Amino acid sequence: MDLSLLFAATFGAYLAGSIPFGLLVARLTGGPDPRSVGSGRTGGTNALRALGRRRASIVAAGDILKGTLPVLAVRSLADQGGAASASWWEVAAALFAVIGATRSVWVGFKGGRGIATGFGTALAIAPLPLAAVAPVFLVVIWRTKIVSLGSLAAAALFAPALIAIDLATTASLDSALVAYGVVGPALVWVAHADNITRLRGGTERRFDTGLLRRD
Repeated sequence: MDLSLLFAATFGAYLAGSIPFGLLVARLTGGPDPRSVGSGRTGGTNALRALGRRRASIVAAGDILKGTLPVLAVRSLADQGGAASASWWEVAAALFAVIGATRSVWVGFKGGRGIATGFGTALAIAPLPLAAVAPVFLVVIWRTKIVSLGSLAAAALFAPALIAIDLATTASLDSALVAYGVVGPALVWVAHADNITRLRGGTERRFDTGLLRRD
């Protein structure tokens, strides 16, 4: 197994996660810089505010893929190398991709909240726990119109769901999965620090459903 290649691929996951699709789509289509509106972030929700639903859907797809593809690439390299604990490499790639999404080297170590990219990593690593918490994400947003609250709730429940499902399906805990389930949501919570402050103060932004009808 070529460890240097795996290290490079894991670092590549950070660079991939750093790609600011919100900013790229805005520049390529002549739209406003998402950093100039709303939360000032480059992720899907703010892209929706700045660019409308069609271009925001492209941003969201890109943000998801930059989480999924690095994990699959590292998994392939680890499998080809015969790594006994390939899942640790996958977890490292997933976490670095989320860090890149929230602290992008391309935009001054800023970025999005890491939700879509984290979703993409979970599609590759833990699809069942993801499916278990997705309804919480949607219902909380539907009832409160606060995207950050839905994101934080789903992230908080992800580790318990992952652990419960892993025990139910394998009768043992995969330590790499547990690390992913704990650290990944923690990164998302850190990226939501300002949202948490506003939630505690009752001043958090509410999602304007009218944005879903704006092209």
